[in-house]
Amino acid sequence: MELLTGEYRNTLDEKGRLLFPAKLRSVLNENTLMITQGLDGCLWLYPPAEWKNFSEKLMQHASPFDAKSRSVLRHLIAPAQQADFDKSGRISIPQSLRTSASLSKDCVILGINKYIEIWDVAKYSEYLEKTEITFKESTESLSEIFL
Repeated sequence: MELLTGEYRNTLDEKGRLLFPAKLRSVLNENTLMITQGLDGCLWLYPPAEWKNFSEKLMQHASPFDAKSRSVLRHLIAPAQQADFDKSGRISIPQSLRTSASLSKDCVILGINKYIEIWDVAKYSEYLEKTEITFKESTESLSEIFL
């Protein structure tokens, strides 16, 4: 699979469907994505093979007897649902996941190599503004990679 990249903006319709960018759809090998709660207030979408890899790694390192593990599993694995593209290239986002990410109408779709994030536009702008200093500090620590 090619890498999923790019930033796109689209509108969620009244039925909770989001038209997916053709560039992202063309990279996917299947007509299905797994969608779950992400971190920082967004949704994460994975192609099935990537989801299998991601969820298996989580399950291998999680214990039902550890409170932190249970929390991660309940927030990432439990809410995950399969979503299929319709003939128009839209994906239906379940109400519970729309609510968890505060999706209302205008959305940002981010391709992040192996997975996709969906954000409410206002929430994403707020996130970028709030994390600007941390981002700059984080990039400084990456300088050794490019030496």
